[in-house]
Amino acid sequence: MTVREQDELTIASIREHLGARRLREARSVLEPMSVPEIADLLVELSLPERAALMRILPRQKAADVFSDLTRHERDEILHALTDTETKNLLASLAPDDRTDLFEELPGEMTQKLLNLLSNEDLAEVRHFLGYPEESVGRLATPDYVAVGPDWSVEEALEHLRRRGKDSETIDIIYVADRGWRLVAVCELRRLILADPGKTVEDIMQPPFATLLAFDDREEAVRQMRRYDTVALPVVDSAGILIGIVTADDIFDVFEEEATEDVHRTASVSPLRASYRDLSSFRLYRKRVGWLMALLVFSLASSGVIAAYESVLASVVALAFFIPLLADTGGNTGSQSSMLVVRALVTEDIEVKEWRSTVLKEVGVGVLIGLTLGVGAFLLGLLRADSVVGVVVGLSMASIVISANLIGTLLPFILVRLGRDPTVASSPLVTSITDAVGLMIYFAIASALLFGGMTR
Repeated sequence: MTVREQDELTIASIREHLGARRLREARSVLEPMSVPEIADLLVELSLPERAALMRILPRQKAADVFSDLTRHERDEILHALTDTETKNLLASLAPDDRTDLFEELPGEMTQKLLNLLSNEDLAEVRHFLGYPEESVGRLATPDYVAVGPDWSVEEALEHLRRRGKDSETIDIIYVADRGWRLVAVCELRRLILADPGKTVEDIMQPPFATLLAFDDREEAVRQMRRYDTVALPVVDSAGILIGIVTADDIFDVFEEEATEDVHRTASVSPLRASYRDLSSFRLYRKRVGWLMALLVFSLASSGVIAAYESVLASVVALAFFIPLLADTGGNTGSQSSMLVVRALVTEDIEVKEWRSTVLKEVGVGVLIGLTLGVGAFLLGLLRADSVVGVVVGLSMASIVISANLIGTLLPFILVRLGRDPTVASSPLVTSITDAVGLMIYFAIASALLFGGMTR
């Protein structure tokens, strides 16, 4: 039996039990299933069936499944549950997941749900929602274990036994002073293996990395990747420990940031929501702005052709090579831009290394330009004559070199201007190199065909 056939049998079984109100049997089917498996099963059911399934799950497992759903699926379930059921669900959510939920909901729904929270949970949500959107503070969770530096190892272990079950992770224990300022960290292994009579101060280590609550969440991704850890502490400007960011949150951020980069490289404003949830008009708004801006660059290309209309009229064969040269220039610029943008994003290179990067890409551009220039010369020779072949060959080499240079420099320029380098996308680079390439082509053609050279 295939995995898909097994899933279909499970769905049919759940539907049969729910329809006959055999809730105990339905719960027994769900018990051995993991949270992602239940979340996948949930989306296959109708809305009433989803609500019924959420009701029969244990509270904590229901909260975990809810956190694994998309925004659209969460909204549907919240509308189907009663206030009491919603209140229990919100209370069981991890603080960071609860903050993420309120961040996505419309204002009216947010206010309704805030009224269902306990005073403690309400203060917690308002605290984390006070940080800027896409900041580390929005990701932080207060579910961690902290001890004092003057505690004995035995006291710390006893505290860990009491509080560890409510923590996101206990691999790392945080050491804070009486003012709750982060002092150090202590790995669980060191704590367990230490002499019970020693103090935490004897075995603690300086924190290898900390995040500021107002840091951009991309900084959390970079630090976690750099230090290869499961959690990082988050402090405010005074050094007070306000929470931790865990690996599961970072995985979600990494996926979102990668999706945003893909959107920008296609000259689309980041959607920041599921494609399925967006209306046609909102998708239109996300795309039309960039297309209008690129249209302006395209007008520059049209203007170049219009300015050299007499050259085209005199040597019609030149028109045959315009698409070839423009496409090659755009492709070359896109290649170099993509390589540089990716290297900047992954910190493979730094902004201060722009000179060495440009020199390297100039060398690459010259080699590619000479190779493609020879091919373009042969095409010109076959389609027209030797002079046109020389014009096309020289133009190809010059366009490739200049396009490679544009694609390399543009991401560095954008970073210097405080912009995201992924804006240096294929459509933008192509539009710029088209205009520059046409100017190079017609300048060379005018010089060689009408500057004294006989045909």
